[in-house]
Amino acid sequence: MKTKIIIFLIVIESILQAQNKLDFHYDYAQFEYDSLSNYLEIYYSFDHHKLVMQGDGTRYVEAIMQMKITNMSENQAVVNKKWKFKQLVKDTSEFNNSKITFGILRFIIPFGTYELFVSIKDNGDSTSSYLDSEKLVCKSFIDDKFKISDIQIAQNIIPNSSNKNSIFYKNTFEIIPNPAILYTEKLPVLYYYSELYNFDHYDPKVKISLTEEIINSLGEVVFSKSNRINSREHALVKVGLVNLKKFPTDAYVFILALGDSVHNRQYLSTKKFFLYNPAVEKDSGETMSSQKYIASEFSVYTDKECDRLFDESKYIATANEIEQYEKLDSLNAKREFLYKFWKKRDPYPETEVNEFKNEYMKRIDYCNSKFGAFNKEGYNTDRGRIYLKYGPPDEIDRYPNELNVKPYEIWHYQSIEGGVVFIFGDITGYSDYELLHSTKRGELQDENWQRRIRAR
Repeated sequence: MKTKIIIFLIVIESILQAQNKLDFHYDYAQFEYDSLSNYLEIYYSFDHHKLVMQGDGTRYVEAIMQMKITNMSENQAVVNKKWKFKQLVKDTSEFNNSKITFGILRFIIPFGTYELFVSIKDNGDSTSSYLDSEKLVCKSFIDDKFKISDIQIAQNIIPNSSNKNSIFYKNTFEIIPNPAILYTEKLPVLYYYSELYNFDHYDPKVKISLTEEIINSLGEVVFSKSNRINSREHALVKVGLVNLKKFPTDAYVFILALGDSVHNRQYLSTKKFFLYNPAVEKDSGETMSSQKYIASEFSVYTDKECDRLFDESKYIATANEIEQYEKLDSLNAKREFLYKFWKKRDPYPETEVNEFKNEYMKRIDYCNSKFGAFNKEGYNTDRGRIYLKYGPPDEIDRYPNELNVKPYEIWHYQSIEGGVVFIFGDITGYSDYELLHSTKRGELQDENWQRRIRAR
């Protein structure tokens, strides 16, 4: 066990040391802008004293930074800019002391999927450079459900700041970023800024709560705090801090979760960060195995929420998956199972957004609003099952008032097996339309289905 902890400490220590020769770091966060675009902030930092001095008489250091944001579907750059950083060196001894430059870049980015390319090079040393690229998904925060912006973590936040000319001034706060997403025993307080959206869509009687949590690399909650939100403004600013002095060295995830008393669902935003704190020893009973789901929405699900989600997902689960889930005996096991269950159905697993799951949960909401019966939620009805499994039909024939015939519907799917139909009838009179017959292989088939809908 001690060997594993030492190895992990070495990994964290490497973050403190030169991850790249220039000790350059960047981070970013997106916020709501309008119905077509988001507001993107990119935070960066680098160490001046790692630059090579130039000049025979007047000494100086110089670096060139480039940011390029390319729309991946159109292969077109929406941002491609370079910035030059030049500093005169008047006192060599003073310059040799570490001097970190922090900065922020702001862009308005239309919705879409992009490649973010970042590079910086030392003009005094051709071998000293840094470059990185990653996928950036820009999606709307405007919705009839809660949305939470990205979380900006910071090394300090000054409320009601009078320094309105600061490049870090935003919504009455001066927010000093932490692009390295690293905290230490010398920088032990995590500050954060986020924006919460779409409260104006909710009835004032609906109870809304905001939960702040920190989860360690084992998936354990090490910090949790909840508050009620009574405002019904469209957007709210949320700032706060967490003292990390008593937390051991580890990789953590900070989570903001909005929930309401009606939908019984949580809407999440998460942020990874690292802590190097050798003064606090890890519990010797801990293992260093990393569970990938800790940065996902599933990491804060309750036991009831896990069971509910899997019950909603049962129509697309295999028999083996259903059997596996029924045997799970711990909350963490259920969370990890659900993470893997949806991850392997994600059409683009390299991104944070699971398009398949999002579409499926939209279908759940639709089923519950349209197909609910006297004693069943919509997703648990036959129409709900077919809608969830095969999607919306191409055409629906409705027969609600035929003489001596109970109400029935015929759903047509043109793209399945060359064209299939599903026939549902309201046998009980409680709007619970049962599947009577289908031409789809593997579904209920009854050529004499008409007899079941004759009025008696």
